[in-house]
Amino acid sequence: MPIVLVLAVINILLIIHAAKTGRFSPWGFIILMMPGIGAIAYLAMELIPEWFGTRQGQQARTKVGRALDPDKRTRALQDQLAIADTIANRAALAEECLARGRYREAEAHYDAILGRPLGDEPGHLLGKARAAFGDGRFFETVYLLDRLRERWPEFESAEGHLLYARALEESGRLAEAADEYREVSEYYAGAEPRVRYGLALRKLGREADARETLCEVVKRLELAPRYVRKTQAEWLAMARQALRV
Repeated sequence: MPIVLVLAVINILLIIHAAKTGRFSPWGFIILMMPGIGAIAYLAMELIPEWFGTRQGQQARTKVGRALDPDKRTRALQDQLAIADTIANRAALAEECLARGRYREAEAHYDAILGRPLGDEPGHLLGKARAAFGDGRFFETVYLLDRLRERWPEFESAEGHLLYARALEESGRLAEAADEYREVSEYYAGAEPRVRYGLALRKLGREADARETLCEVVKRLELAPRYVRKTQAEWLAMARQALRV
């Protein structure tokens, strides 16, 4: 397609967009009078800032920023901690370390928090368990989460419950893990524990139960709204693949 025709189509689409969004005056005239330059100006001054203001735009900007300078946020959080060594600042840095896969650093920060009178809280102990799991220390993860349950029996966390089931499975306690997967799947906002439950049943030799569970996951997700299928695409694909075996 000739470049002139492509530019003409782009200009027409931008003029239509400006008209639909109540910005035809002055942008429609600018794009018409200055083809190319007007389109670039409209994109730069109206669409890009607007797009970056949305949730999707902010996520995209964050991803681009991380790709260009992956340590930028870490440095900023380290600077904040150097200025004020508060529990909140240290916890934010610990979470960033977890997200970056720097599990030993995250654990050190959680240890420092838990050592403070006001930092001895279940959420911080859960953070330490997440760091231990990420570091591949599954027996220790189970121990930490058992300790958490004993100290704070009223504390509830779907993510913590799922982590406990995964740590049990990785520790070789498959039957117990299956029970935990089943329990957490009853209230977890997502298909992950149900899929893991089906796969655990298969490992236990309960093929019929495994297939029934995985079929249920697939059926529910296929009937779910599109945005749900999109967010659960990984687990839907995993369940489908397991059913092909």
